[in-house]
Amino acid sequence: VQLQASGGGSVRAGGSLKLSCAARGMILSTFTASRRAWYRQAPGKQRELVAELTSGGMSNYQDSVKGRFTISKDNSKKTVYLQMLSLEPEDTAVYYCNVNVGSRDYWGQGTEVTVSS
Repeated sequence: VQLQASGGGSVRAGGSLKLSCAARGMILSTFTASRRAWYRQAPGKQRELVAELTSGGMSNYQDSVKGRFTISKDNSKKTVYLQMLSLEPEDTAVYYCNVNVGSRDYWGQGTEVTVSS
């Protein structure tokens, strides 16, 4: 199984980006039963949870991104997305997708987001 993340880039404050993460090699039933999440790691900081989408379909967000970011998924494509609006310089980080199935964690390679003021 390989998670392939894409969609990062450089934008001005107030801009938007949409990140994608495709779970290649994962069977569909496993993907639909998994918890999917996006984390980020800013320079000099620890990795932190940004948003998660539980297997039951509930979404949870870090307080700083509520109302600006939306996590979603397309089961048919085995892909999880992170729509990011009204980006702020504080959102600058490497973003990692994560798929958790029971005791197994899968991580994407990270995609870099840079927001300039």
